[in-house]
Amino acid sequence: MDTASTKQSLPGDFAIWIFILAELGVFGLLFITYTVVRLNNPELFAEGHAHLNRLAGFINTIALITGSYFVVLAVNAIKQNQHLTCARWLFTAILAAGVYVGVKLWEYSETIAAGYDLSTNTFYMFYYLLTFFHFAHVLLGIVILATVAWNAYRERYSSEEYYGVETGASYWHMVDLVWIVLFPLVYVIH
Repeated sequence: MDTASTKQSLPGDFAIWIFILAELGVFGLLFITYTVVRLNNPELFAEGHAHLNRLAGFINTIALITGSYFVVLAVNAIKQNQHLTCARWLFTAILAAGVYVGVKLWEYSETIAAGYDLSTNTFYMFYYLLTFFHFAHVLLGIVILATVAWNAYRERYSSEEYYGVETGASYWHMVDLVWIVLFPLVYVIH
């Protein structure tokens, strides 16, 4: 058996994987710092944690996981040369991301209206830092998915040449993965 034909490669462009690793490193450092500070301030973090809207966090978790599922369907569609189906699944993933954006903006407005902002205390400083940094990544993900969807719609990918779709999908799955760690870390674990 030819080893070259059985060699597995990363999906998408190699450059996105450098970016993903760098971003995961930054998020990892933020998560470690959050955890260390939380362990040294358990009462403060327990009080702040009690005021978070876990339902909003749960809805956002479902929205992002559902969006990732739609992205997987888009990748599968382009591998079968189904350009319009690929574009439709990507636009559906963008709608799921839009649910996340809407819920997160509502959550921020409710939290700020209740008097909690960056300067309230260390817990809220971390809450806003972590969730807004992730929020910015979701917005970038929407732009990436929209670009890939437009290119799929214009038939710029095929069953032989779909690395652009996989590149966008890889970024989106990183955004989803980060939230899957962030949600329990900030919203669930006391």
